Amino acid sequence: MAQLLIPSEISQQLVEAIQQAGKREIGGILMGEHIGPDTFRVREITIQRKGGTFAAFIRMVEEIFTPLLAFFDTTKHNYTTFNYLGEWHSHHSFALIPSRRDHATMYNLVMDSQLGAHFILLLLVKQDNHGQLEGSITVYQPNKPPFTGNIILEN
Repeated sequence: MAQLLIPSEISQQLVEAIQQAGKREIGGILMGEHIGPDTFRVREITIQRKGGTFAAFIRMVEEIFTPLLAFFDTTKHNYTTFNYLGEWHSHHSFALIPSRRDHATMYNLVMDSQLGAHFILLLLVKQDNHGQLEGSITVYQPNKPPFTGNIILEN
């Protein structure tokens, strides 16, 4: 089972972004570290503040290249330990379950031979009734059905 560790500073960034977005869905990419078998820690996220509506988040590819290249430079291009993990977006008014559009988008990404990913994570997030981050992850692999993983919110 895949595990995604989310440090408290990343959780706080996500909560603040969700609050600022109001009723619009927002999202971005996840960059992280492979820390053990099927275990990853988020190190950085991007926050795309435009392109979202009440019921959809539209990813803008041009928004991810500069932060991704900077992350690779910072981590000295050690791709086996530090890499793109996947995508995140808010589902503030809906269950934390990928939509058909989410599934299609993630399968298109994981099947893209230029991307060369062995897997991609989709993190869906929203605030719970106490203002805390709530989320779910779904793991996509080429030519395999998606499966869910565990999120661990670090203190």
